[in-house]
Amino acid sequence: MYELAILARGGVLLTAWAVAAGRPPGRLAGRLRRDGWQRICRGAWAAPGREVDWRLRATALQFLRPELVCSHGTAARLHRIERLGADAGDPLEFTAPPPTRSARGEDIRVHGTTFLTPRDWSNRRGLRTTTPARTVGDLIRASGTREEAVVAADSALARRAVEGVRREALVRYEDLAAELAAPRRGAARARTWLRLTEPASGSPAETVARLRMRDAGWLPESQPTLLTAAGRPLRPDFLFRAAGLAVEIEGHAFHGTRRAHERDVARFNALQSCPEIRRVLRFTAREVFRHPDRMTATIRAALSL
Repeated sequence: MYELAILARGGVLLTAWAVAAGRPPGRLAGRLRRDGWQRICRGAWAAPGREVDWRLRATALQFLRPELVCSHGTAARLHRIERLGADAGDPLEFTAPPPTRSARGEDIRVHGTTFLTPRDWSNRRGLRTTTPARTVGDLIRASGTREEAVVAADSALARRAVEGVRREALVRYEDLAAELAAPRRGAARARTWLRLTEPASGSPAETVARLRMRDAGWLPESQPTLLTAAGRPLRPDFLFRAAGLAVEIEGHAFHGTRRAHERDVARFNALQSCPEIRRVLRFTAREVFRHPDRMTATIRAALSL
């Protein structure tokens, strides 16, 4: 097993590497299984004890097909760009220039394109992946809904915690505008959606809430800085300044951790001490996603008081 282990890279061993090193191909698979190696896909094995997760699978596929560049949803995971409807079981997605053989199935999706230059990708967490600007461009050009597009763009534009990791903003608005300037399929619609972004947005739920409020004809301030009676700065998610109404979107699933959610709840009383605030409304992420009409009806009633 040790002799095979030294041939592995990043926990991955290709059958071709072992054969090139003189291992008999007819007996190789049996020996690997006996020694605890796990088959990742045809021609690639994971070292004993390694978890065969999406990153290891992507690594193996890039070893097998060097033209593949992680893109779309897989690139979003690498950059920690949030998406609506993202699931751990989503297929791995890659983009490759011609000539390439396309693939589409439950486990892998390859997007063939002539629009991929060395400037469009770099190395991220050990994998070749599209840049943040190209990733967001791909996502919103292919988005089925306005909400999916703006959530991805807001996430990349914002400095925020994602999966418990605090990161800086990944792109500038100008970067995305330049990415979407080319006359490509879906670009015109994507440029319209880009104008709806808000870098101050703190979570996917806040993005969707803002879009729903916009549909209702409201343009509240996003994340304005206020001072409490004690002089401590606080930033409500939304502020209808003329009405003295703050709107908070709660939910630990989109604020990073349960502890962060508890901090949001704890600041409720402090927020009410801000001179600009006369009333605070709070909505859960579940309400925003599943019952947006209920949320806007509650806000409308508060604004009419």
